[in-house]
Amino acid sequence: MKVAVLGASGRAGSEVTRELASRGHSVVAIARHVEAVPQAPGVTPVTGDASDSAALADLIRGSDAVISALHFDVPAETLLSALRQAGVARLLVTGGAASLKTSSGQRLIDSPDFPQDWKEMAMRGIAFLDDLRHESAIDWTFFSPAMIIFEGERLGHYRSADDQLVTDAAGDSKISFADYAIAMVDELEQQRHSRARFTAAY
Repeated sequence: MKVAVLGASGRAGSEVTRELASRGHSVVAIARHVEAVPQAPGVTPVTGDASDSAALADLIRGSDAVISALHFDVPAETLLSALRQAGVARLLVTGGAASLKTSSGQRLIDSPDFPQDWKEMAMRGIAFLDDLRHESAIDWTFFSPAMIIFEGERLGHYRSADDQLVTDAAGDSKISFADYAIAMVDELEQQRHSRARFTAAY
């Protein structure tokens, strides 16, 4: 596939770009700082600003799918508008874990241990997912990863769920950026969560 990655120079975007390239996909790696985009066969770094939907549409036109690893300062409608203008039918988004349900049934963001300084960005992610849920033309997927994503080795495995926070035997919810990328590209290829959210952790 030809896949456009937004935020391809960031930690999540870089790992997704590497994973896509390792599987033989053609990658349009869009970033503000292209010098930080991973260099690999099939990867074309492109300077771009995702906040301009018309300019973004020009960059992603001809792609089979777009994977966004951007922060939530770019609204859902901006990305969706760019995909509509470009005629790209599929969007996968790196989301947040805040709206996942814990074992008590409450959202993670509503639990007493949720860090206060994460809440503002987390609420933007929740609003982004809500906006996607009103979209019927673009085939979207919102990937809420584990609560903690860390720099670590590529183990090559993960467990997934839909809306339930995935935790290990110690009660921790975590995944490395490398294994997060595996889960994202698996979803791209297998398309198991069409117009839905999913999560993955160890």
